[in-house]
Amino acid sequence: MKELNKDNYDSEVIEHGDVYLVDFWSETCEDCMEIMPEIEKLEKEYSHRISFGKVNIKGNRRLAIREKVLGLPAIVIYKNGTQAASFSKEIDPSEVRSKLEEILVT
Repeated sequence: MKELNKDNYDSEVIEHGDVYLVDFWSETCEDCMEIMPEIEKLEKEYSHRISFGKVNIKGNRRLAIREKVLGLPAIVIYKNGTQAASFSKEIDPSEVRSKLEEILVT
């Protein structure tokens, strides 16, 4: 998963022009660490159709706030540079998978 930060976020995600899943996380967030392996499984499954990145909010809080991420863990899915879906707090990986499938066919 590509490491994203305030310096490369816009060029990687907003200007990407296709589907991009971003995992906002922190080392001190137990729920973030718990869901990360599930997101990495999704990356392996969908890497040929979707780009994946992660933002450690340490040092990137303003970026997280700009993207309306107010709690962790948070998953934001973009399509053509626009937020298409977001998940936060108690994230169910099967719901993320369903939303990815829905976004890919629209």
